[in-house]
Amino acid sequence: MADKQRILLIVEDDPALQKQMRWAFDAFETVVAEDRESAIAQLRRYEPAVVTMDLGLPPAPDDVSEGFRLLGEMLALAPDTKVIVLTGQHDRDNAVRAVGMGAYDFFAKPFEPELLGLTLERAFRLHDLQLENARLQAQQGSAFAGLLTRDAGMLRVCRTVEKVANAAVTVALLGESGTGKEVLARGLHALSSRAKERFVAINCAAIPENLLESELFGYEKGAFTGAVKQTLGKIETAHKGTLFLDEIGDLPMSLQAKLLRFLQERVIERIGGREEIPVDVRIVCATHRDLKMQIRQGLFREDLYYRLAEIVVDIPPLRDRDGDAALLAHAFVQRFARDNGRGSMGLTDDAIVAIEAHQWPGNVRELENCLKRAVIMADGNRITADDLGLVVADEDMERLNLRQVRDEAERRAVVRVLARTNGNIAKAAEVLGISRPSLYDLMNRFDLKKEN
Repeated sequence: MADKQRILLIVEDDPALQKQMRWAFDAFETVVAEDRESAIAQLRRYEPAVVTMDLGLPPAPDDVSEGFRLLGEMLALAPDTKVIVLTGQHDRDNAVRAVGMGAYDFFAKPFEPELLGLTLERAFRLHDLQLENARLQAQQGSAFAGLLTRDAGMLRVCRTVEKVANAAVTVALLGESGTGKEVLARGLHALSSRAKERFVAINCAAIPENLLESELFGYEKGAFTGAVKQTLGKIETAHKGTLFLDEIGDLPMSLQAKLLRFLQERVIERIGGREEIPVDVRIVCATHRDLKMQIRQGLFREDLYYRLAEIVVDIPPLRDRDGDAALLAHAFVQRFARDNGRGSMGLTDDAIVAIEAHQWPGNVRELENCLKRAVIMADGNRITADDLGLVVADEDMERLNLRQVRDEAERRAVVRVLARTNGNIAKAAEVLGISRPSLYDLMNRFDLKKEN
């Protein structure tokens, strides 16, 4: 059998055309499906790199609704799969709609096998390149230096930041204190076309109100007592680069109007000056506050919010990131042991249980401080829950046995699919992507009797 990256799934209800396509594209390992359900089953079983599909499928071959439903399901199940839609000669609107949904390309029937073959080759090549690119990125690390995560929600946040990195939009990073907003802001800058220019950060909550304006906009010599020379503000300093406005929710109302004008006009005036100075800068902001609540309370301008929040990224707290607390804890222990000359140190089982049970209201920052203190204060080379100052939660380690977790997940999946298919073994096996004998084996192992 060919490498699975060279598998072509043909979704076509005409047996003659199925045969013609299998013969024409024998350079690939081809599998066929004649309707939506069988196509989804083949997609699950073979995970093809490329799919060709007709929009007119049973039970209504003259209607495209079933085809579009299948296209949406395939792209949801396997978003990296390249789908080539086959349409009628005068069906351009549906072809454009399919591409808009995420299809790789479209071809009008009847098609020239040689031309479609070239498109297939390009689709396979693109799929291979994307896989290779993902592998290299995993090897080399990402632009998010210092951000460790295996949580699906946090990984989606990283992918969102990657998508908007080169877009000409302001980005608002919202999340509790200590969740990594500045790490993500720096990653966004590193992935953007402005990466070679400066990344300038300012904490709007850390500077007194009477000084914040001059920090942001700068001032001319003699503008006020002590202004002995012309000084550029953070906005002007970040020209051509990225300006990170941390804790934007604490920006005083008096400065919100001035910042809004800059965002609208892209010019500033230094304090004590009259000259309008154009500044080209990417704005990224962050806050732990609920800006919409502040708008309702009259503490934040609604028009400024919509200027700053063209793209909003919600960052989950550490307590909602599955497995991340323990993952980060191990990394922090290694780093701080090395920095403090403590040699090789590790965490005991009760320490891990306590870390996973703790809610971490201070998020990653709290976890980092906790581990730094424990590394310094621990008597031996094993850090316990007592060293962390955390309460040990009762947890049965047997529940974390990988075999038991896997068996329980398989049992739940089999039970759910059998219920959805009303006990139809053939259909359940297709949905699960396994053979009927394999399904019977699972049912016997889990003592699941077939309902008569």
